[in-house]
Amino acid sequence: MRMPILTSANSSSSAFLLMGFPGLEWAHRWISLPIFLGYLVALMGNATILHLVRTDPSLRQPMYYFLAILAVTDLGLCMSSLPSVLGVLWFDARAVGLVSCVLQQHLLHSVSFMESAVLFAMALDRLVAIRFPLHYASALSGPRVTLAGLVLGVRSAAITTAPSLHLLKFDYCRRGALSHAYCLHQDMIRLACSDTRFNRIYGLCAIMLAMGSDVVFIQLSYTVILRTVLAIASAGGRLKALNTCVSHILAVLCFYVPVMGLSVVHRFGRHTPPLVHTLMGTVSVLFPPVMNPVIYSIKTQQIRRAIVRAISLGKVQ
Repeated sequence: MRMPILTSANSSSSAFLLMGFPGLEWAHRWISLPIFLGYLVALMGNATILHLVRTDPSLRQPMYYFLAILAVTDLGLCMSSLPSVLGVLWFDARAVGLVSCVLQQHLLHSVSFMESAVLFAMALDRLVAIRFPLHYASALSGPRVTLAGLVLGVRSAAITTAPSLHLLKFDYCRRGALSHAYCLHQDMIRLACSDTRFNRIYGLCAIMLAMGSDVVFIQLSYTVILRTVLAIASAGGRLKALNTCVSHILAVLCFYVPVMGLSVVHRFGRHTPPLVHTLMGTVSVLFPPVMNPVIYSIKTQQIRRAIVRAISLGKVQ
């Protein structure tokens, strides 16, 4: 199939082609089953977390406010990408216009930066809770956590605005097949015939300065946390303090490992099979939203108790 040449003059009617799972087109319906199941788990799990934090008085603490922000971010991560993936797998809906593609990649990258920032904020939350327990509630009050969430959201959207606007101005004269079933900034500039140096340099700097600094500060936070925990006299106290961090550490790994792997493949894996790109891309947007509610439900006693109370109340009613 020959793709039309995309230019700024006809970009509103021209389309890119989204990629399914190369070589496995015959199995798209079967592949869609675990993805759809994961999508439902992500929606239900994160919606449950939001409902519990809103309705259960025992969860009205800074830690759970940040968890609610993380749940909203996870919903944004899967809802900005997975409907497109399922559209390709179910209906072979591969064509996407330039404006729609730019908007999708802008939302997806903004939410990814937001997820990174929220994980950093949650590391600070654990640091304050363990190192300054007497000042924890006053330092991280509900209004302050809400303000922090808004600031992080604006920051994340602002980071991706400039390169997204540049994408609308580019001429796209190469074959318009993207590497995933959703739009990514790296994919789009690969198909552009305009000067993309700004987007390439900006994208690399944004990842290194924003996500890179988040990772560094998370590491520094846990260095201070570890030193504080080791200074606790009782073994039981040390174990209790560390247990409050386990869920967050697992959430950090669930997000950064797939994202870093996908970034490495995009930038240095030109000879990697297309199927690897697609699989890693799907994992990077599905794994964190699915796993975070599961991790916090299993590892956090207060969440488990809130779920039991909600179920018991439902049976009584």
